[in-house]
Amino acid sequence: MGGAGRLAALPCGKVSKWIVLALWIVAIAASFAPAGKLTGAQENDAVSWLPGKAESTEVLKASEQFSSPDEIPAVLVYERSSGITPADQQAVQSHIAQYGELQDVDRDVVGPIPAQDHKALQVLVPINAGSGGWETIGARADDIRRIAGDRPDGLSFHVTGPGGFAADSQEAFAGIDGKLLYSAGAVVIIILLLTYRSPVLWLLPLISAGVALFSAQAVVYVLATQANLTVNAQSAGILTVLVFGAGTDYALLLVARYREELRRHQDRHEAMAFALHRSGPAIVASGSTVVAGMLCLLFASMNSTRGLGPVAAVGIVIALLAMLTLLPALLVICGRWVFWPLRPTYGSDDHTETSVWGRIGRRIAVRPRLTWITTSILLGIASLGILTLNAGGLSNEDSFIGTPDSVVGEKVVAAHFPAGAGNPLVVISRADKAADVRTAMSSTQGIAEVGEPRVASGLAYLEGTMTDAADSQAAKETVDRVRAAVHAVPDADALAGGGAAILLDTQRASDHDNKIIIPVVLAVVLAILALLLRALVAPVLLVATVVLSFGAALGISSLVFKALGFEGADTSLPLFVFVFLVALGIDYNIFLMTRVHEESKVHGTRRGALIGVAATGGVITSAGLVLAGTFAVLATLPVVAFAEIGIAVALGVLLDTIVVRSVLVTALNLDVGRHLWWPSALARQRDPEAPESLPEPEPTLTNT
Repeated sequence: MGGAGRLAALPCGKVSKWIVLALWIVAIAASFAPAGKLTGAQENDAVSWLPGKAESTEVLKASEQFSSPDEIPAVLVYERSSGITPADQQAVQSHIAQYGELQDVDRDVVGPIPAQDHKALQVLVPINAGSGGWETIGARADDIRRIAGDRPDGLSFHVTGPGGFAADSQEAFAGIDGKLLYSAGAVVIIILLLTYRSPVLWLLPLISAGVALFSAQAVVYVLATQANLTVNAQSAGILTVLVFGAGTDYALLLVARYREELRRHQDRHEAMAFALHRSGPAIVASGSTVVAGMLCLLFASMNSTRGLGPVAAVGIVIALLAMLTLLPALLVICGRWVFWPLRPTYGSDDHTETSVWGRIGRRIAVRPRLTWITTSILLGIASLGILTLNAGGLSNEDSFIGTPDSVVGEKVVAAHFPAGAGNPLVVISRADKAADVRTAMSSTQGIAEVGEPRVASGLAYLEGTMTDAADSQAAKETVDRVRAAVHAVPDADALAGGGAAILLDTQRASDHDNKIIIPVVLAVVLAILALLLRALVAPVLLVATVVLSFGAALGISSLVFKALGFEGADTSLPLFVFVFLVALGIDYNIFLMTRVHEESKVHGTRRGALIGVAATGGVITSAGLVLAGTFAVLATLPVVAFAEIGIAVALGVLLDTIVVRSVLVTALNLDVGRHLWWPSALARQRDPEAPESLPEPEPTLTNT
């Protein structure tokens, strides 16, 4: 067993396996408390999601001179279609007095503001979210609804505006960690049961994935509280599905190779050492590629996107550690019986040759060029669906699955007041230029009125009510016009922000991030593949297949979104789907191509390609099902952006594992042959005459 290397022997030694298990027990005990606090460490305020250097972000920071940066106004709207009555007025006045006494309402409540048609009243309640964030907003919204419940019959009431949407978002994300954990766990259990057909074996990868998740959450919590790492509901939710999905993928590859080695070695400890030696480099390379891809998100200008990179990278690193140490230790501790009823006994037959993917490989080998050309054309046609994808951002109405109260209230406000009421455009300028800035702002198309400036610390704060809803394209165009107008005021140093400006800056930052990060990810992945395979041709072809797979996945997803009634897509969707599909799709490339590379040294590239797809096709398909299933869990959340990420990544992973990796790449391997490995020496090694059947790999270690 010494030839397998000390690292491979560590988690599967007769004594060291118990040491590894003990160390992980200590780790999970230490992780339990901080992991449970991760939700409380999340930053779901506006700045944590916004582009760090955007004008709207600067306005938010400058606004701290005039009100707390944690203050979020809730817009309350009362409506009576036949007209507001004196009794309605009296009831609303009573409510306003009670709103002002609520906890976290630090400034005066504004209102009631009557509509010109006298059919609605509007009230603005400034809620200071403090460190509680969404939790505080949700609690105060409940208090407001309780107070407003005592009102005359026929007088409708809604909570909308920034506070209303924050409260509905909090409700949508309530219990997200638990929902995703249990849902992802259920998906993994079902697929592992179908894959292993064992009532026991599935437990070990699941336990290892669970330990990895809790450990990752603990590390992320420490980084969030001690190293200022930004964590929000988005990154915390993706961490759960990523650790479960990717971790189980690594487990499937290791267990598949361990099963092979158990047929060649009597001692299960030796079998695991050989399995780790052979599959370990592929697993480490796969995980490293995902980590590198996620860390490329650090180049993003969006704070939420940039924060996701380190969070996801931490999750993958710990998942790797768990699957290469804890899982092997558990497997050798349990012994062969854990595979019951399909125990791999020493000397038993390996049915790789007669497997489904073995037969598919032989069919592809008949006409490999026709296969890859046809497959590429079909994927290219599927990619055309991208032309119908509207990734310009989601309006408030389109952000939720269903119709929460804030969406209903927004429609009521738009029917009776200027559509931008309650979500103003904010301008900060030098105090001595406030009058000029107000004039420039007031005369801009799309602005209904501008309030009196508030002055503090040499700065002036102005709010302008827009004629269009803050989440509309017309409002974004108004922002550009206002910025041009106020920037032109000499020496005013004016900046324009507010809700519409935030949406506009987010859209532009996402476009910028796409142009920067996508090429960086491709370059990083190409470099890793070139180092791993010691070649240039194969990495270029593999990256090309991944890009084609991404295009097809996004194109098909666009059609699915329309079928589900989604009106658009979040601006970050293309980037997130690209990073996940490229980084995780390369995983399957690495699983397949490292095996092909290994077998090509002995049998030549053509036979190596057939052995590679026969040996890894099943495990790659199972891994793809696990990863697709865990990401699909995101679609269970009542938030369109999450549902779209889940659907697109799940479709992309299935397409990647079933079509691209096992059919397209195998056909390319067979057609290009030994030239795949150029400029390495393997490219000059001609294939021997191929036998009719797939040869069994040699039961000895090969130096890779």
